[in-house]
Amino acid sequence: MLRSSQPLTGPNRKRCREDEMLLGTVLEEGERGFIIDTRSAQAAKQARMTGGGTEPKSSYPQWRRLHRPLERGRPLQESFIKLVEACNDTSINMDRWLSRLESCRWLSHAALSTACLAAQCMDSGPQGAKDPSPAGHPQLPFTPVIPPRGVPQAGHPFHLRCAHSAYSHARLKQEAPLFLLFLDCVWQLSRQFPFSLEFSEHLLLTLFDNAYASAYGTFLCNNEKERCLCKVKESTHSLWAWLNQPGEKKKYLNPLYSHNTLVIWPSVEPQSIQLWQGLFFRWIRSSQHLDEAWAEIQRLVEGN
Repeated sequence: MLRSSQPLTGPNRKRCREDEMLLGTVLEEGERGFIIDTRSAQAAKQARMTGGGTEPKSSYPQWRRLHRPLERGRPLQESFIKLVEACNDTSINMDRWLSRLESCRWLSHAALSTACLAAQCMDSGPQGAKDPSPAGHPQLPFTPVIPPRGVPQAGHPFHLRCAHSAYSHARLKQEAPLFLLFLDCVWQLSRQFPFSLEFSEHLLLTLFDNAYASAYGTFLCNNEKERCLCKVKESTHSLWAWLNQPGEKKKYLNPLYSHNTLVIWPSVEPQSIQLWQGLFFRWIRSSQHLDEAWAEIQRLVEGN
């Protein structure tokens, strides 16, 4: 991922020479790249009238813009709520369960978001997210390491997006499980490539828990300015500092991880996207046997 931003071309079609130079230095002569715009073409056109816009083709000759609109805001929150309600209803039969799973459309969101994950940031406010990715080289930015610590610093408004869980009766306008959807996409990758990610599912679950309720200040406020004004760093402890302690870090590592320099190509076919049972069934199904199995795997790996 190179950048996540919206050109402020406006109705007068202004240009940004610095951005043109930035993208111009990425590709060699003869190479082509894609700019993924997670808004619809109509939404991008409307944004131009209020000062936003898109990259002019003539100013970015080596880049092709693709519109891949993603759901955000209220529709995504409603999808999350419907999924949680279906998962917690243990009285329904198989046909009813499959019907409710399909109607909530969460797996559709996960499939589309996983397809865009290598080249876009899930949320950058109402203007959408836009990220160039060199054509033919969609290298995943987090293959060997934990999910980026820079998500809060990059401006994801955790206070607005994660104000309540799916169990709350409140329906806030700005609330949306975008960070959860990002974690779900990472889990889909970890399931398809169990040897390629250094961290385990346990880390993803921990990040989800702390995004909604945490003893740490990592996910407080909506942006870096608010965190500075609230003196978050001075008044709270960092979740990352805790996770990076040698004794704690070991708990979140994937015992099957093997360094791989090759590009991984995730499948987003309907048959490839699965429900994240470790998260959505965690309150109705014990993970004891699975935890014991992973502990045994780690013991065997360390023994070798």
